[in-house]
Amino acid sequence: MKVDRPILPEFFKGIALFTPGGDLIYCIDPHKQTRWHLQLCVALQELLGLSEPPHFLIPCYTATVDSWLDPGDRQVRVAAEAYPPVLRHQTLLNAIFGTGDLVWHPQSEEMCEPMAMATYHQQFPELWENHDLVVQYASPEARSDSSSSTVPPLAFPQSQQTRLPKPTALTPPPHTQGYVLRLFVSGSNPSTERTLETLHQFLEQCLDRPYTLKVIDVLKHPDQAEADQISATPTLIKIWPKPVRRIVGELNDDEKIVRLLSYSEF
Repeated sequence: MKVDRPILPEFFKGIALFTPGGDLIYCIDPHKQTRWHLQLCVALQELLGLSEPPHFLIPCYTATVDSWLDPGDRQVRVAAEAYPPVLRHQTLLNAIFGTGDLVWHPQSEEMCEPMAMATYHQQFPELWENHDLVVQYASPEARSDSSSSTVPPLAFPQSQQTRLPKPTALTPPPHTQGYVLRLFVSGSNPSTERTLETLHQFLEQCLDRPYTLKVIDVLKHPDQAEADQISATPTLIKIWPKPVRRIVGELNDDEKIVRLLSYSEF
C-alpha cells in the first residue's frame, strides 16, 4: 500500500487509534494537546455509527509519536510508542506521520486485557469488521484556523490512496471527506465485469473525494450477504456518509447513483 508522505510541522504530536478490525483514525497536532484520545473515540463513533464512543480501545489500540527540540543539543528528537496489538502497523504509522523507517517501541501491556476487550465484541461488532478506513481527524478549531497546522484535513481508505479526478456531476457535503461503498455481485462473469467497469468509471468522473469500493461475491460470502440483507445482485450500498442507502439492480442509471451518494445527514 502506498501512502504519500505528508508535509508535517517540524515539532508535533501524533496520535493514532486503531480498531481490532484494522481501521485507523489519527491526528497530527503541532500544539501537542492532550485530549486527542477522547476526540478520536468520538469521531470513530460517528464514522461507524456506534452507540457510544469506544473509549475501551485506548489502552490496547493506540500509538503515539512525539517530535520535539532537545534543549541540550538543539537537535530534533522523535519518540514513538505503540501498544503490542498495533505494532504490526508500523509501516502504515510511519507513512501517515512521515517518520521514515522509525522503529516504534511497545507500550506497557498492563492496561490491555484481551479477555476484557472481547466482552465488547457483541455490543460493537463494527469495530471487529474492516471498513478499509484510514482517516485523518482535524478538530473544528484546527479546521477554522489554517495557521494551526500545515497538514490539511484528510480522509482516505486504504484501498484507494489517490485523490480522484475533478468533480463533474456530484459535490458531496462539506463534512464528507470520503465514501465507503459495498458492491454485492454473484460470481465472476461478463455481467459482473461490465457492472464494475461502469461503476468505477462513474465514480472516478463524478467524485472529488476519495472512496473505497469493496466488492463482495455473495456466492463466496453468503454470511456477509445475509448480514447486509442482500436480496438480489448487483446491489450497491453506501456505508458512509450516513445514512446507509442502497441501489438494487443494474447500475446503469446515473441519476440514481448521484442521489445515493448525495443524500446524507449530519
